[in-house]
Amino acid sequence: MTTALPRTDAAPVASVKRRRRAPGWLAVVPLLVFTAIAFGLPAVAIVDGAFTVKDATTGAASYTGANLTASLQGPYLTALLGSVKLSALSAVLGVLLGLPLAQAVVSSRSRALREAVLTASGVLANFGGVPLAFAFVATLGNAGVLTVHLGLKDSGWDLYSFWGLVLVYLYFLVPLMVLTITPALDGLRTQWREAALNNGATGVQYWRHVALPVLAPSLLGGLVLLFGSAFAAYATAAAMVGSAVPLVTLQIADALSGNVLVGQENVALALSLDMVLVAGLVMAVYLPLQRRSARWLDA
Repeated sequence: MTTALPRTDAAPVASVKRRRRAPGWLAVVPLLVFTAIAFGLPAVAIVDGAFTVKDATTGAASYTGANLTASLQGPYLTALLGSVKLSALSAVLGVLLGLPLAQAVVSSRSRALREAVLTASGVLANFGGVPLAFAFVATLGNAGVLTVHLGLKDSGWDLYSFWGLVLVYLYFLVPLMVLTITPALDGLRTQWREAALNNGATGVQYWRHVALPVLAPSLLGGLVLLFGSAFAAYATAAAMVGSAVPLVTLQIADALSGNVLVGQENVALALSLDMVLVAGLVMAVYLPLQRRSARWLDA
């Protein structure tokens, strides 16, 4: 009769597992350090400066909410509301124009057309700033090529206005919407459309009762994403309209350049904090919608 010997390799196995976990945690440390430096320190500086006011005579600093109060009054409030209005309108139009374009690409049997449109959308979605403003000024400005040849100036066309800025923003928002909604359109099952048509539904009824309810989280998520992109845009508006259209990003640039009253140097940081709060609300809406739409794509 033999007696079973107790296992003595349990502790070494556990220690090996612990040793294997350590490199995984250590690999994340550089990312955490980079995030803390690149995002944490600026965020702390913005919050600290937004609540700091310096005395004009003594130069002593004190913490108060005067900067935030000033950022929500007068021209600052007008600029903030102007940015929200411009971003919301541009986002809605971007969704309405981007959805049918993406659907046309998805339903097309041409693989070359699909790849060409998606590639172009990826390029145009990241095309902005001064080059984009210059392209529109040269094309649709007061002396632009199309403005002169089509006589648009005689009909009251003005690129350097609110609606002109909306048109420019759509140049990169519509491609961004195509990239955002295409995976969701690919997730629509062909069987759903066939089942709806076999039961007597029309194409409009299929989209109204089947496709759009399924795409609703992705559409709302795309709307929020487009809003955030338009809300944070600065260089294009600064190069094209200047102060003709009140925007919060332009107000921040003016405040940082010293174009403010004495004692209100940190109003720009308060405006930045307002933008951060708006962006936080946007992301709070976008992330749950993104997770919900992912359930259909993974199904």
